Amino acid sequence: MSKSELPKTEINTAPFSYDGLDRVIHEKARLGVLTSLIAHPKGVVFGDLKKMCALTDGNLSRHLQVLEEAKLIEIEKGYDHNRPQTICRITAQGRQRYLDYLKVLEQVVQDAASAAKVGSARGSTPLGTRRLKLA
Repeated sequence: MSKSELPKTEINTAPFSYDGLDRVIHEKARLGVLTSLIAHPKGVVFGDLKKMCALTDGNLSRHLQVLEEAKLIEIEKGYDHNRPQTICRITAQGRQRYLDYLKVLEQVVQDAASAAKVGSARGSTPLGTRRLKLA
């Protein structure tokens, strides 16, 4: 049974599972690509995207393929002054999934900050244990 199929009561007992962290988006290079594309809704030329994300041709191509298969981006191949040109754009679905991902990521940051405050106030006692009296 996947986490998305778990009853609500079981999900609530795992407050740090973060099911909304989309694995396709969460990978560092793809997160960078989508962030670049969301900032440029009309699209970005492959060479510029490569520089913006500090990726090699092959690495960027593979990540773009994954994003395109997930329908998060669209790739348009054409010519500019008789030279091949590839333009990448985020799709409406990609934009929505990216924004949904950001909401979950914001929750992760809030939870981490809260947990850090509680953890420092609690001391170093491990969760679920009692302090043992030393002889």
